[in-house]
Amino acid sequence: MKEFPIDPDSTLTERQYALVYTPSRKRSRFPENCVQIVASMEQAVSGADPARKLHAAVVYGPSRSSEGFRLYYLVKWITP
Repeated sequence: MKEFPIDPDSTLTERQYALVYTPSRKRSRFPENCVQIVASMEQAVSGADPARKLHAAVVYGPSRSSEGFRLYYLVKWITP
């Protein structure tokens, strides 16, 4: 997994639990429409459904890309 810079003084982006829709878990960043933020790790784990390509994760974001998209960066997958 690629490392990315984290600004400790930023209040605009943060680590969050999420459900991420992705056909392949090899990617390290995801557009906003593929990420559903949830309140807790338990919600992320219980909402995961690998058959539907929905995976529990910790993400960092949202962040603006150079193209103007809002992106979330993968910190780690919670479920195998």
